[in-house]
Amino acid sequence: MTPKEVLELGKKNNAVMVDLKFIDLPGIWQHTSVPFHRLEEASFEDGFGFDGSSIRGWQPINASDMLMIPDASTARMDPFMARPTLSLICSVVDPITRQPYSRDPRFVAKKAEAYVKQTGIGDTVYVGPEAEFFVFDSVAFEHKGHTSFATVDSSEGHWNSGKPGLGNTIRAKEGYFPVSPADSLMDLRTTMVLALEAVGIEVETSHHEVATAGQCEIDMKFNRLLPMADELMWFKYIIKNVAKQAGKTATFMPKPLFGDNGSGMHVHQSIWKDGKPLFAGDAYAGMSEMALHYIGGVLKHAKALAALTNPTTNSYRRLVPGYEAPVNLAYSSRNRSASIRIPMFSPSPKAKRIEVRFPDPSCNPYLAFAAMMMAGLDGIQNKIDPGDPLEKDIYSLSPEELAKVPHMPGSLDEALDALEKDHEFLLRGDVFTKDLIETWIEYKREREADAIRLRPVPYEFVLYYDT
Repeated sequence: MTPKEVLELGKKNNAVMVDLKFIDLPGIWQHTSVPFHRLEEASFEDGFGFDGSSIRGWQPINASDMLMIPDASTARMDPFMARPTLSLICSVVDPITRQPYSRDPRFVAKKAEAYVKQTGIGDTVYVGPEAEFFVFDSVAFEHKGHTSFATVDSSEGHWNSGKPGLGNTIRAKEGYFPVSPADSLMDLRTTMVLALEAVGIEVETSHHEVATAGQCEIDMKFNRLLPMADELMWFKYIIKNVAKQAGKTATFMPKPLFGDNGSGMHVHQSIWKDGKPLFAGDAYAGMSEMALHYIGGVLKHAKALAALTNPTTNSYRRLVPGYEAPVNLAYSSRNRSASIRIPMFSPSPKAKRIEVRFPDPSCNPYLAFAAMMMAGLDGIQNKIDPGDPLEKDIYSLSPEELAKVPHMPGSLDEALDALEKDHEFLLRGDVFTKDLIETWIEYKREREADAIRLRPVPYEFVLYYDT
């Protein structure tokens, strides 16, 4: 849309407010609202001011003034507000220099799309994330100096029979694909699908996932890197709000339940040029040499990528053996125990893509998508050999065989250390900056990794209270 068309959209829908959304460094949407009559065509250049020092990982208080610039192409009517509200996603700029803000994750994604064209390798990177999530009936948590607890409940949970005597529960790791009444969330997922389609997001499939207690997956059609990151933020927003309207709660936390599968976000990726797919060829699994080199780049930098694709301490509760999580760094066709899979559903060259399976939905999609693309391009530029594919079930390998397979980091600390040592590939084309990477590492260490390390957890009382 043009700014003029955005104004016409608002008037057509009797909008009374404009909601201006932007993303903070860790990956959560922030917003402010203005009356619709304040939105003019000039607003798409002049922007709206806000306090950047109050946003996580951003400006110091002595340089707090920032501008958010609405992106006309992102205009949608918000489906949840009681009064008609026009929603716009914004990019962030410095109010004095008018330069894009280097710590704005959306700017990183824009630079990533520009860089792939600059290299001449391709002109379009397509991304298709599969973000899993849990829908619980209730959640409660608290941590203080003298008390700590977290509890979730679900009528589907294997610990819970819902109403006495009915027993409509799902055993751990058996949530893929039972019909109702075991799957109690079909109607809710349908409401989510309709809400997604109402804002222009095309949905491909919807189903219950492997874990008990309401684990779900709804898959969107792939898109270009930047708009796909925008759509993933809409996806999270819609899933959470539909759940809330139904009196439930949705979470994209990677591992909310002990003893069952966590939520991942497999990310399909491909490069195109002049309308033609570049990942199809006559090499392994019908892939091109370029695609295999892209895989080589992702595998080479996977430990550093983890700090951006799996950026929470909770991410590493999921990345453990035995729960279908891709802990080991290998690639294969069809084999879902590999961290990179080559889907074989269709022989069409247009369907040729890779599926990176280690990311999870706690990531900031603008940073995660851009980082994986940069790793893949490094593989192409330097012709990085991914090694031999691993066709065996990784989970059944002997300890001797498994020792030869590299693996993902075991903690956020380890991932941040890897990113600190291996980030030059991210700096090419000024896609990422040293300032952003240093800020990310510092924020994650101080606010999350160190914060978790300092606090006792309830299970330590089970282990050690009688010491």
